[in-house]
Amino acid sequence: MSAETERRESARSGPLVAATRWMENLSDTAYAYLLLVPVFFLLGTIAIYPLLRTFEMSLFEQTFTGLGQFVGLDNYVRLFTGNMERYLPGEPTFLPQSFSIGGLLQSALTVTIIFALISVFFETIIGLGQALILDQDFYGRRWMRAAIIIPWAVPIVIQGMIFYLMFHPSVGFLTPPLADLGLLAPTNTLNDTASATFVVIVADIWKTSAFMALLILAGLQSINRDLYNVAKVAGASKWQQFKYITFPLILPTVGVAVLFRAVGALRIYGLIDIVSSCTVVPSLSCMVVTSFFNGFNAAAATIAFTTAAIIGTIVMALIIWQGEDAI
Repeated sequence: MSAETERRESARSGPLVAATRWMENLSDTAYAYLLLVPVFFLLGTIAIYPLLRTFEMSLFEQTFTGLGQFVGLDNYVRLFTGNMERYLPGEPTFLPQSFSIGGLLQSALTVTIIFALISVFFETIIGLGQALILDQDFYGRRWMRAAIIIPWAVPIVIQGMIFYLMFHPSVGFLTPPLADLGLLAPTNTLNDTASATFVVIVADIWKTSAFMALLILAGLQSINRDLYNVAKVAGASKWQQFKYITFPLILPTVGVAVLFRAVGALRIYGLIDIVSSCTVVPSLSCMVVTSFFNGFNAAAATIAFTTAAIIGTIVMALIIWQGEDAI
């Protein structure tokens, strides 16, 4: 069929048929980018534009009545030199004022990083153990897989109230034994920064280990079982099978799971607000919310954009560490 004939048939068939034939002639790469156009549009609408708008707000002087004159990057200089603290409600600071325990736990940046490192580490270890157990063939495995989803499915408000009641110094049954071990303050537990931070970390591990287990279990289910049969014939032990077959093959899945959880942990806010308060357990998101609600828009925008930059840097580092094929 000649090009002129195709043009005439396209004109008679209408624009829909013409567009369909045009897409059929696209290369695989061009067709893939065409399918991603709606995603790029949504990403630009709900993510990139608000981020750019936040950065624009951070370039203006903070006043007690709103935004003042344009000051460029002065707000970021003030933030990292500790001169913006007067705009931040409560005692928490952005950077640690000292390297003592109290100074570190007073810093929102330090508390956020400590929370992310500890919670993601234990969630990965516990989730891996749960996934390895659920990958075995035993009676009731289906019910166990359903039961493990329950903590993850619990709404964050209910989860926060559960741990608030469990660790409340008056009615909580876990406070006395842990206080005897020196892990918690015996009184005023949820108003003590170190104790409240411990409770928030435990609550997050309890909830999100199930999420890690489900992701890792999906990776385990994709492994070819013939590899284990060959390893058994070769005389490989259980540990050798895990070391040379299981772990290398699920490592990309674990990397993706860690990436997702790291992003979520760095944005921690709701659990802190329910179990304790943002003034007791500071985090970057807490500083953004409290600054914004108190009318310090430029300070909130500066901290928000800085938080987004920190999360973006960590995500890119994790992607580079995992390699391009792992994502």
